[in-house]
Amino acid sequence: MYEAVSLLSVWLIPAIIVFIPLYGAFRKVPVYETFTEGAKDGFGTAIGIIPHLVGMMVAISMFRASGAMDAIVDALRPLLGWIGIPGEVLPLGLLRPLTGAGSLAFTTDLIQTYGADSMIGRIASTIQGSTDTTLYVLTVYFGAIGIRRTRYALKVGLFSDAVGFLAAVFICLLVFG
Repeated sequence: MYEAVSLLSVWLIPAIIVFIPLYGAFRKVPVYETFTEGAKDGFGTAIGIIPHLVGMMVAISMFRASGAMDAIVDALRPLLGWIGIPGEVLPLGLLRPLTGAGSLAFTTDLIQTYGADSMIGRIASTIQGSTDTTLYVLTVYFGAIGIRRTRYALKVGLFSDAVGFLAAVFICLLVFG
């Protein structure tokens, strides 16, 4: 079974890349012209979201440089220890909704420090896969199409990240603890 999935994963993407233009040509779609038109639209979208990305990056940098994240972690560490959550993974829980690259760098640091097979390494890896970069998603996707009222999306996204964080810790402690 593993060999079949491995073989499928190796050939599926190239097959799709070959199939789509062939299917378009079969349907008499001007494939290259359609592709370049889409690329032009994508470039305009990328230019349109740059101000949103810059604003988000500045806010993240200010949050980290101000010491606010360290203050939050230090304040919550005793409570987290009491309920069994390693305090070392809390910064990851705070970073993950803000930045994918920053949270991945933090996860890498945790794994290098504690090991991939340690409880902290396992929890960090599971958090990385169980949560999303909510503020990035809202900034980029909502900014790209001009949505200004993100109140409910923000609440639901952050709630989902909190549930993903807690579920990742609970499952890891249950399975590996």
